[in-house]
Amino acid sequence: MAEVDVSQINEVTERALRAHGASDAVAHTMADAVSWAEARGNRICGLYYLESYCQQLVTGRVRGDVAPAVGKPRKGVVEVDAAYGFAQPAFAAALDMATEAASETGIACLFVRHAHTCTALGWFTEAIAKAGMIGMGYTNASPIVAPPGGKTRVIGTNPMSFSVPDGQGGVAMMFDQSTTSVALGRITMAKAAGEKIPEGWAVDAEGNPTTDPEAALAGSLCSTGGYKGWGLGLMVEIMAAGLAGGTPSREVKPLKAPEGAPHDLAHCFLLIDPGVRPEFHAMVAGLAEAVSQDDGARMPGQGKVLLTKVNVPDALWEATCALADR
Repeated sequence: MAEVDVSQINEVTERALRAHGASDAVAHTMADAVSWAEARGNRICGLYYLESYCQQLVTGRVRGDVAPAVGKPRKGVVEVDAAYGFAQPAFAAALDMATEAASETGIACLFVRHAHTCTALGWFTEAIAKAGMIGMGYTNASPIVAPPGGKTRVIGTNPMSFSVPDGQGGVAMMFDQSTTSVALGRITMAKAAGEKIPEGWAVDAEGNPTTDPEAALAGSLCSTGGYKGWGLGLMVEIMAAGLAGGTPSREVKPLKAPEGAPHDLAHCFLLIDPGVRPEFHAMVAGLAEAVSQDDGARMPGQGKVLLTKVNVPDALWEATCALADR
């Protein structure tokens, strides 16, 4: 294992993306997103995706030199066309306008369309909370989840995220989670390591529970909490593919495949102004105090210590540096 500073991960990631065709501005934003995930111990949305980003920049599956187009079709709706580029720069280009819309109307929708996968949704909703708004985010992915009792894949891991401002420029609470028992990357990582997976994570192609990651990848992931998680996954699908106007999960091609058509996903964000309720921040602070009265208990995301150094497998770090030295 190599112990690497998060700042170094940021710098090497930015160089790698530039070397494969991303503009300086796009590479800078994407490096921030990758290092953000790594600082939170989320390798699946960090360096794990970098090789795919670089490959798809070269093949044109994602465009790294486009300028997103931001519009406001309605008072409370901001829509940005990512032009088949990365979602993060497109979101960043529209956030100020969406925040202003939420301040004016109380609530606003921000739709990022024709975009690459957004990987860590928390990167987006945290930015919304730091702008003073409650943030909710929804996105879908390639089909890997069958309905409980079924075996045909219909939706993706379909993550959602929720962030709450603390009234002082920070974040009082934030969670970012898939609506499956585990993210797909955990299965692929287990397969690569030759490890079994816990029962309850996935079923095989016939719909039977399995602990074999290879059988799981040929089958489908399980919704978290069974029918309850399945309902949440469908909710996310409707918000992202329906309301935001993205591609339905069942038509989304594998996200990490080097070649193919652009992802063409849409990401749906809701911004709610907590200023509509003057006592809001005091209520949240009281809730956090009640939650934390027991040792080890806390609000999701609260008090999280960000990593400044992370342990990266030697092979992954060598591959990362090779991408930067292209």
